[in-house]
Amino acid sequence: MATSSFVSFPRLCSPKAKFKPMAALSKSSTTYELKKGQNRLYHKLPSGLKMEVIEQRKEKNEKRRSEKEKEKENPPLVFVHGSYHAAWCWAEHWLPFFSSSGFDSYAISLLAQGESDEPLGTVAGTLETHASDIANFIESNLSSSLPPVLIGHSFGGLIVQYYLANISNKQPLVTEATNAYPDISGAVLVCSVPPSGNSGLVLRYLFSKPVAAFKVTLSLAAKRFQTSIPLCRETFFSSAMDDHLVQRYQDLMKESSRMPLFDLKKLNASLPVPKPKENSTKVMVLGAKDDFIVDDEGLKETGRFYDVEPVCVEGVAHDMMLDCSWEKGAEVLLYWLSKPTNLSA
Repeated sequence: MATSSFVSFPRLCSPKAKFKPMAALSKSSTTYELKKGQNRLYHKLPSGLKMEVIEQRKEKNEKRRSEKEKEKENPPLVFVHGSYHAAWCWAEHWLPFFSSSGFDSYAISLLAQGESDEPLGTVAGTLETHASDIANFIESNLSSSLPPVLIGHSFGGLIVQYYLANISNKQPLVTEATNAYPDISGAVLVCSVPPSGNSGLVLRYLFSKPVAAFKVTLSLAAKRFQTSIPLCRETFFSSAMDDHLVQRYQDLMKESSRMPLFDLKKLNASLPVPKPKENSTKVMVLGAKDDFIVDDEGLKETGRFYDVEPVCVEGVAHDMMLDCSWEKGAEVLLYWLSKPTNLSA
């Protein structure tokens, strides 16, 4: 059985789906301001819809690079957000961090999130359509590089799990072509919804932490995180997070999701995700000790499913990449990426 290992740091906080025709475009009224070195791209999907991608290429400093470093080629990193977020959540800290560490980095906004187009209907998609959109981006833009590492947060982690299963099971892309999902060098599940979905999390909270269960329901299902700074902080961030940062991210979250990522009833009926078969792709399961949404048992479930020992970072909350100690998780992930044995050939 996989068990969680805890990483402590000093406190630093103050079958083919059918594409729907293109819908009328509706974008966020608050556009995230890019940082130096970042570009906003719009990848055109086979459906005709466009998907926002924020890219930040690796920094090139020949004077500081050793000959050994020059010979080493790192795989690109592709980041996938969860509910109420978009590409901006990675662009804030982790894209600059990993690009400066030698990785071309790409953050995707799933359909109807961020600056991406909206499909017709009432939800943004399914595990299958979201994973296929990511596969199409990889196939169209990263085929000349090493296979990328897919990094998914929260429900984005569940999408990455579906992608992972369908590499090994050789499911066709949801495109006019019949290729399998493009290979990846590795997969990282950050505070991810476990393979069975969030129903187990909810039940555990109801019986063991009824007050927390009420708060999670109020915050996420009733979207009260959008209007309450304390509830937004408790749901996503560490208690030491400054009000002005919580307010900044709260404002961005309000504008990030114009449609739910999934129909949760249909999603839960389709779970658990298929278990990969004969799959050599290495998986890292990364959790946060102060996660208010994904509990320790959810983290362990994901670790057992992929037969790996989860790493749980102390002093950070669910939004590890935005928290005031965001660098803690980034440094743990960078260490994992730096070990050649952790990435598939």
